[in-house]
Amino acid sequence: MAKTVEFYFDFGSPYSYLAYKALPAIAAASGAQIAWRPMLLGGVFKATGNHSPVEIPAKGKWLQQDLERWAARYAAPFRRNPHFPINTLTLMRGAAGMQLRGLDFARYTEAIFSAMWEQGRNLGNLQELAAVLSATGFDPAAFQALVGDPAVKDRLKADTEQAAARGVFGAPTFFVGEDMFWGQDRIDFVAEALAR
Repeated sequence: MAKTVEFYFDFGSPYSYLAYKALPAIAAASGAQIAWRPMLLGGVFKATGNHSPVEIPAKGKWLQQDLERWAARYAAPFRRNPHFPINTLTLMRGAAGMQLRGLDFARYTEAIFSAMWEQGRNLGNLQELAAVLSATGFDPAAFQALVGDPAVKDRLKADTEQAAARGVFGAPTFFVGEDMFWGQDRIDFVAEALAR
């Protein structure tokens, strides 16, 4: 039976982006599968009483420098998004909908993470999002229908509630079995857990 690492993420989290860049090699090294778990980070924050690091002045002051250090460590292209923070409800419904409908989740995820954290695009703007989707082969009208589908909305809501119920309080969060690891800076512990 293949090992699995569950990856809870939100496109609006720059640390989720960094984990997205690092996790595939870690999973491949141990022959593990990645179970992608999109969630709405704002919903998790609300359920748990947590806050974004950017909202905490002492953390926010050092956030950019920290992100640049980690991006350099992973050799990941990274650009501060001048529109951050961005409401990711539509983006995360897109991820949930892609999974629910069996659409090209991997291509969508790459397109959104790249636009958000490599290109610095304003994905909270529907015209900008439509341009990103079109450029990567998605039909913006079909996407709008997808994210407006009540079943997709319910799926994201349920997945977010389930994340909070499991103890998730931030992004990224990983599970290997019942062991939880929070933050991309704990990814070495994820690698060790997969190697056991």
